[in-house]
Amino acid sequence: MLLRQFLAMFKARTMEFVRDKGSFYWSLILPVFLVFGFAFAFSGSGSPMFKAGVIGQADKSLAFMETKQIQFIPYVRGPAERQTPEDLLARHQIDMIIDFSDASVTFNSLSDKSMLLKQLFSVHGQSFALKTVSGKAVRYVDWFVPGIIGMNIMFSCLMGVGFVIVRYRKNGVLKRLKATPIGALNFIGAQAASRLSIVLFTSVFVYAGTNFFLRFLMLGSYLNLLLLMVLGSLCMISLGLVFAARIRNEELAGGLFNIVTFPMLAFSGVFFSLEGSPPILRTIGNAFPLTHFITAARKIMLEGAGLQAIAPELLILGVLTAVFLITASLLFRWE
Repeated sequence: MLLRQFLAMFKARTMEFVRDKGSFYWSLILPVFLVFGFAFAFSGSGSPMFKAGVIGQADKSLAFMETKQIQFIPYVRGPAERQTPEDLLARHQIDMIIDFSDASVTFNSLSDKSMLLKQLFSVHGQSFALKTVSGKAVRYVDWFVPGIIGMNIMFSCLMGVGFVIVRYRKNGVLKRLKATPIGALNFIGAQAASRLSIVLFTSVFVYAGTNFFLRFLMLGSYLNLLLLMVLGSLCMISLGLVFAARIRNEELAGGLFNIVTFPMLAFSGVFFSLEGSPPILRTIGNAFPLTHFITAARKIMLEGAGLQAIAPELLILGVLTAVFLITASLLFRWE
């Protein structure tokens, strides 16, 4: 009986979305447009600014450290670091590493910017031992795709679940459903399952369709990426349920969703890297589930990370999902 109710609600909500041609096609077209647009816009040489990683206590007397065209980013080696400065250098995310702890400097032999810095540094850093690593550049579109997938999941889950339930409550649909044998848990579960299937379909469609033309870098497992997408979608759906638990009108819901979505877009690393940004911005970003989803997705796609490497992000998303679901169940009202 409960399964039959669940399947009926699941089918009804899914068909409601599919029959709304505008929403259905927009959820497919917008992410594709963004991927191709940013791939074209950032296909050039990029920003002229250099980035140099600094390890240890910097020697301010070194004339090279006064170069205004170089951004010097401090790093600390340790087992807690998810990636080393050498990893960033190999992927062309920084252009050199100055290690004052052992008086060495490292460059990327396959990076023109790194080799230029090598020539500049040779004038001022004769006492440093020179090292090199090799690594091809990660295109901006390769780095950007996980952010687009995460952004699409965020908007689709928050708006697709939150707004729908708010609209049902405003139009009296929930009030009528309350008089039926359908329980709140069954109703919410069917809404979440329907949105999860829609989000997974659109995300896979966007990735496969754009990858056919752009050939994204993918070093990890597609199964791990799919697992991450499922957990990330459930987390965003749960967050949407929290906001939809009692809100009665779409205007208030839209304002609250904007309060959540805009900071996530700004501080979760969707469009640009927060590497080298003030620590307070990275702390704020780590409070959002979208940050952990994008971080794990980039680990899988750009670093070939397995489940063990992304376990911290999966754990955080799982804990947040449980917290959001419990909160939503406690706050939910039919009317």
